[in-house]
Amino acid sequence: MVTHNSITRALAALSLAWGLFAGHANAEELKVWTLTFDNDSANMAWDKIVNDFETANPGVTITREGRSVDEHKAALRVAAQSSQGPDIFFMWAGLGLGGEFVNAGLSQPLDKYYDQYGWDKRLVGTAGSFSKIYEGGRHGVPYTFHGEGIYYNKALFEKAGITQLPTTYDELKSDAAKLKEAGIPAMTFGGTVNWHLMRLMDVILEAKCGSEQHDALMAMKVDWSTEACATASFQELTDWSQNYILSPFMGIDNSQSFNLFLAGRAAMMLEGDWLVSQLRNENRLADFDLFPFPTGTDRLYGFAEYLYVSSKSGKADAAAKFLDYMLSDKVQQDNLGAFGSISINANVKYDKIDPLDQEWMDIFAKFEKIYMNGDQAFPLNVTTEYFRVINEVASGNIKPEDAGKAMQTFIANRG
Repeated sequence: MVTHNSITRALAALSLAWGLFAGHANAEELKVWTLTFDNDSANMAWDKIVNDFETANPGVTITREGRSVDEHKAALRVAAQSSQGPDIFFMWAGLGLGGEFVNAGLSQPLDKYYDQYGWDKRLVGTAGSFSKIYEGGRHGVPYTFHGEGIYYNKALFEKAGITQLPTTYDELKSDAAKLKEAGIPAMTFGGTVNWHLMRLMDVILEAKCGSEQHDALMAMKVDWSTEACATASFQELTDWSQNYILSPFMGIDNSQSFNLFLAGRAAMMLEGDWLVSQLRNENRLADFDLFPFPTGTDRLYGFAEYLYVSSKSGKADAAAKFLDYMLSDKVQQDNLGAFGSISINANVKYDKIDPLDQEWMDIFAKFEKIYMNGDQAFPLNVTTEYFRVINEVASGNIKPEDAGKAMQTFIANRG
């Protein structure tokens, strides 16, 4: 005999089972691929953001995987050729890095989410503009926006008798000579990671060519082999490599270069605003100061980092919700300084910040235009050749007068 109580118990059990099933069915895991950041504050901020988002969104799990730069690129290239991969992935903006994966079909357009969440109303305009450079829609949202400049060891500048900061490229070279005369290498780089030394070539090109010709070279609209300023820039790179960079530099990486900078082995380092956090972590903020690389143009050297939604993901709505959380006023305010000196959110307030962060704020306020790193301006295959030529010139294997010809030959024949 079936009683009322037994029916009630059966319905309750069925309801519980359905609830468990529905909860499982509604559970979502978002896989996010980023770098393993040298800056510990960035890693800790990511962990907090993920935990807070999961708490506010029961049933959603964020799994973040961090890799080194080269491992990250390799993993994304595999993902582009398979059905597996992340839902959200980190990559720099620009045609050369983010553009590789947009062109490979790994990123999906986010136009409807820009409209749905009103992202343009809260983003720093320059940071958000990179999403518009691709064909077929807007790809990615800004994660950080960075400037790059020269950090210097105040004690070593004083030892070399440098009392005023350089405001022109010629003055910078004069200071490098003063440092050398005092037995101090002027600058440190890590040559095993191609992009580190590339920064020096990028800023020299801006100084020697000016903004218009520099852009034309990066856009491959002028001939590298006949452009006099390109040859002059490679000659300058040779001079720096032979006389003013801490040697040997081709056998070390950027992290080792930073440690040598901390140890006072070189006076300057060409780095981004994120270095402030690294110096803060080492309790060394008081020992260093900074200035923009003096190119003579009205542009700042810098770039944006983006988070893209994978075209292989079936969870675009959930991914966009997480990105909206990342971009929100509160999250950006709470994590100010963790990813860089400036937030990509225009509503963030800057109070009680360290002097070096304030200097970056002043620099960002001064410059309205930027020029990007070469590996973000070029397509991937040209970037690879750009790296090779820079390294060969720095190593003395290619004469500076032949470097432009090598670049142009590759560009002409790349197919």
